[in-house]
Amino acid sequence: MIVAVASGKGGTGKTTVATSLAAVLGRRVQLVDCDVEEPNCHLLMRPTITHTEVVRLPVPVVQLEKCTFCGRCGEVCRFSAIVVIGKEVLTFPEMCHGCGGCSLLCPEKAIREESRELGVVETGFAGPVAFVHGRLRVGEAMSPPLIRAVKAKVDSSKIAILDAPPGTSCPVINTVAGSDFIIMVTEPTPFGLHDLRLALDAVSDLRIPLGVVINRSDLGDQGVHDLCRRRGIPILAEIPHDRQIAEGYSRGQVLVASDPAHIPLFLKIFGKVKEMVGTAAKVQRKARL
Repeated sequence: MIVAVASGKGGTGKTTVATSLAAVLGRRVQLVDCDVEEPNCHLLMRPTITHTEVVRLPVPVVQLEKCTFCGRCGEVCRFSAIVVIGKEVLTFPEMCHGCGGCSLLCPEKAIREESRELGVVETGFAGPVAFVHGRLRVGEAMSPPLIRAVKAKVDSSKIAILDAPPGTSCPVINTVAGSDFIIMVTEPTPFGLHDLRLALDAVSDLRIPLGVVINRSDLGDQGVHDLCRRRGIPILAEIPHDRQIAEGYSRGQVLVASDPAHIPLFLKIFGKVKEMVGTAAKVQRKARL
């Protein structure tokens, strides 16, 4: 089972929920931090990294002596990473997604590929919990290829918990796509409600079962509850605003370590997730029949 933990905005407690779930489930779990631009699960889990792998992306290099400047490469590139202007061919490696279409379709075979470093994928263990995260190279603008490399390390024999980047853009969709369940973490404030609505709309076409966890639930208003009720989205849990939790987080402690009284809450969250995933699977089987 793959469970993605996402949020419409940063600072809602997404990483707090992901690391706490991993901590209470122990050796059954693989924690995968897909927020490659700013990974922070390692700050709480403190894993021992046992393997580091450099991730590279193929980018085009034009051999001008063979090029006839026909412009075919620029026509096939959806991301404008290669453009023909008169007798010049301009390439923009930072915009290239490494699909290889330009080199494949060049009629003169004037384009070869060389690799460009995107970042690294690191794997290891945080106690009994298997751990994976990616670190995007400083200055690199494109994270989805590295996120896909991180997700390629998902161990199908374990429960994978994916800590997604915040927001609603491509990195989030790349992370949650293919998951069995999405936990949306939010806070009961106008900003939290606004960004939760955007996040729900962004993932709606993926048709993945989801539920909401409300962090700092005793602050703010009832807007999130009303939205979930209207859309038929279950609220999996509510975590109160607690000074002890905040102090533990500031010391780099997982929530269930700083306040073990919350262990049953996170076990209950996982129980609800497991039940909803099972129900969704049964509905899909019936639909196929």
